[in-house]
Amino acid sequence: MGERAKEWLLAAGAGAAIGALSAAAVMNSLSRSKRREGYVRELLESNGVTSGNARSSRQLGAIGSSDLLSDEVVSEQLTRNIQFFGMDSQKKVTESYVVVIGLGGVGSHAASMLLRSGVGRLLLVDFDQVSLSSLNRHAVATRDDVGTPKALCLKKHFSMIYPECQIDARVQLYDPSSEADILSGQPDFVLDCIDNIDTKVRYRLKKEHGIEGGIPVVFSLEKPKAKLLPFQASKEEETPSDYQIVPGFRVRIIPVLGTIPAIFGQVMASYVATQLAGLDFQTEPVINLDLDHYCILHQRLIEHEELIYGTAEQVLVDAEEIMYVVKELWRGRSARDQNQKDTGRKMWRSVNELMLVRWDKSKPAGVSNLILLKFSEADAHESTTLDHIREKEPEFYSMVSRVLKRAEVEFAL
Repeated sequence: MGERAKEWLLAAGAGAAIGALSAAAVMNSLSRSKRREGYVRELLESNGVTSGNARSSRQLGAIGSSDLLSDEVVSEQLTRNIQFFGMDSQKKVTESYVVVIGLGGVGSHAASMLLRSGVGRLLLVDFDQVSLSSLNRHAVATRDDVGTPKALCLKKHFSMIYPECQIDARVQLYDPSSEADILSGQPDFVLDCIDNIDTKVRYRLKKEHGIEGGIPVVFSLEKPKAKLLPFQASKEEETPSDYQIVPGFRVRIIPVLGTIPAIFGQVMASYVATQLAGLDFQTEPVINLDLDHYCILHQRLIEHEELIYGTAEQVLVDAEEIMYVVKELWRGRSARDQNQKDTGRKMWRSVNELMLVRWDKSKPAGVSNLILLKFSEADAHESTTLDHIREKEPEFYSMVSRVLKRAEVEFAL
């Protein structure tokens, strides 16, 4: 225990000495605070950040990225992250490089939290400017920023929040002509926060390259409550294309509750930060099943146990635990389909061909010993042994063992 911690413990029972100890602690704290203020002021001034303004050519601060966390100010600013991730994992975040394309309601919040999480280098890309109407959802913009390019607006504010971060702000449209340059430099993550379909990374990956899976996506199954507002021209002969800033961009207004894009941006930042830190991140599986489906699977398990073992006495799960096994462990899919790219919603609408069976036949049918398989796969599984699977399908064996180990940990088995 550090000397400072000992001081506060002693103060709790020191009677008359408490005033002197408290005063000393406060003076020490104020002294450290003064030193930090001086350091931050010097760092901001050395990087062109004075009176709330940031130059567009700011370089990395006085401290190199490799030893940022050894600095007293930086380590205290990121102390909650360090406590959450651990020092080694936080170092991975601090040494990372992330590109954020699109800096509106989603992108500004994603970029802001990545900055506050200690990401060491950010490339911020957007061709648009801050408008009055965007202030209901933007992460940092103020009225003084209206008319300012969004990229430069973020850089200005970010430089005052975490001046050690290397921030490259580009007032630029992401399109085929700029793609190679923007994506160069081997970024650890690229966040697509673009609100225009024609320029979205995900759209072009599918259309032009045939890539339909393997890219994490934040989305909602909810149906939108608001619709596009009708286009209103100032002149009768005008069309929506007359109002486009660049070809292909939408003109009609989408009503936006400011909290919603912020939520999406925060989820993106949470995913990226945990991935950078190497922390296991379990996303919510997309499964369109209800309690009746889980009850059906529970009944099938009981019938299967009675058929194979002559009794269902070793079925140690109820319908709610079946829900955990199916949804959380196997994500509504056969254990043998976990790596397939075809992940459309149709795959989670039915349990007609699925059933649960024991992984290890020598153990009861509990939450940490059940795998979800198709009927034909279940028959094949019952006719083989774990030793055979381990020998012939080592990757599959390791994957199932890892998933079932998670159930052991989460159920404290």
